[in-house]
Amino acid sequence: MAPQDKNTPPPLPEPLRVAVADSHTHLDMQDSSVEEALAKAASVGVTTVVQVGCDLAGSRWAAETAAAHDSVHATVALHPNEAPRIVLGDPDGWSRQGARGPGGDSALDEALAEIDRLAALPQVRGVGETGLDYFRTGPEGMAAQEASFRAHIEIAKRHDKALVIHDREAHDDVLRILREEGAPDRVVFHCYSGDAEMAKICAAVGYFMSFAGNVTFKNAQHLRDALAVAPPELVLVETDAPFLTPAPYRGRANAPYLIPVTLRAMAEVTAMTEDAMATAVAANTARAFGY
Repeated sequence: MAPQDKNTPPPLPEPLRVAVADSHTHLDMQDSSVEEALAKAASVGVTTVVQVGCDLAGSRWAAETAAAHDSVHATVALHPNEAPRIVLGDPDGWSRQGARGPGGDSALDEALAEIDRLAALPQVRGVGETGLDYFRTGPEGMAAQEASFRAHIEIAKRHDKALVIHDREAHDDVLRILREEGAPDRVVFHCYSGDAEMAKICAAVGYFMSFAGNVTFKNAQHLRDALAVAPPELVLVETDAPFLTPAPYRGRANAPYLIPVTLRAMAEVTAMTEDAMATAVAANTARAFGY
């Protein structure tokens, strides 16, 4: 692929005949305005988006954006990589807050209290993305990450909101903590990354599995195997935009309007028709997020 192609937005896909939702997107990290992104998505049949919070600023923005747009629902949380940065500090300014000194456990408690306050708002339909990330957080950050995850589970249950899970290289511990704490009624594994065996475990307890553009990647057979055994009533579709752009546009910026590309690939894997897959994920997303 020529370098200049990376900056060219992928073309609009053929519109879906059955409208669906993007169950996980980050409009605040995309280049276009919210209005542009929503209009472009709606033009191809993606009429609803779930805007996901990853830190305090992003969670407040998600709640405000959902309040302003009927087609946007919000989730609020401290991302698993955010919790250790609050407690231990973030000297490199990796997150969008810039460089931060260590705030200790009290700073984490304060941040969680703000997430709790936001989670009570009616336009906030979920608590997440929360969970565990062993890819980016080292051993020194594990305690903060786990404490934050457990607190988010409690917040989701108390407000009867969906729990949106970020699980990166931490499958067994995520499932264990959900068991130990008692999972909320609605749990969504965002950007599902497990294999078929884990999909069976999730299915047995009724967890939703949301598939992103990486289900189209050549090296992701384990995701296609998982999708093939996941019950159709527990499957969602997402972009995680601007990340995880589906093939053949991998490497370019993702956006909600590209959902049809991933959905069509998912229909192929499951031998469902495109309309049947769209009908299922539309109903599942509404059920998962209670709208």
